[in-house]
Amino acid sequence: MKIGVFDSGVGGITVLKELVRQAPEADYLYFGDTARLPYGSKSAETVAKYTISACKFLRQHGAEMMVIACNTATSLALPQITNAMDVSVVGVVEPGADSAAKLSKSKKVAVIATAGTVGSHAYQRALKSRGIEGHEQACPLFVPLVEEGWVDHPVTEQVAHIYMDEVFRNGSKDTDVLVLGCTHYPLLRPLLRRVVPQHVSIVDSAESTAAVVAKQLSAQPGTAVPHKSAKPDDRNSKLAFFATDSVEKFRKLGERFMGHSIENVQHVDIEP
Repeated sequence: MKIGVFDSGVGGITVLKELVRQAPEADYLYFGDTARLPYGSKSAETVAKYTISACKFLRQHGAEMMVIACNTATSLALPQITNAMDVSVVGVVEPGADSAAKLSKSKKVAVIATAGTVGSHAYQRALKSRGIEGHEQACPLFVPLVEEGWVDHPVTEQVAHIYMDEVFRNGSKDTDVLVLGCTHYPLLRPLLRRVVPQHVSIVDSAESTAAVVAKQLSAQPGTAVPHKSAKPDDRNSKLAFFATDSVEKFRKLGERFMGHSIENVQHVDIEP
């Protein structure tokens, strides 16, 4: 099985990393639309158009399933993307909301994300449909701090304290789950675990999404998917990366997200 993974940039590599861990038998094609990011400031129509064009590119290269690792694209355009494709499409919002709903005893969940994702209220809707009260908080400084490599820097910890104080002051004291609604945020999970109240569980939507994909793969006849505890060293996934901007910049930043060197990065121009 060849799986296409789409993101507006490199953040979706956190989803790819989890996919490789939980479904190592598949091959992966990753598309980062680095020339046209950020997506958060664009209209839903533009986001849909860009994402669909990238997914069609991945489909032409043999992808038999699409994972929309971009929270913005999932939030603003998942129905349009799904309708445009002739293969299964999995986004990151529903799996994250599902995991949070199963974990929460108080039925009150906080979501941190970019301003674009928060503005769409996609997580809030997904949580509400599961009987959960969702409180959203935009954390715009997290993405540049992660991309700077400051995942355990005192400045980042100070910023995290300010954001989390807002989350748990504006939200409810009964909130018992925090959803990481941006693909950059898993890199901050160790830091956030120190900052967030201990009784609050942290849900990484990258992990949740990979679990959904692994489950779908295991349900297909003749597809052997190892148990999710399989060691990363046991994987035999073949990875190919496509970037619409600088290959070197993509590789350098992508390695921080993947946790090891990445090869086979190709530049692609999908503008008409």
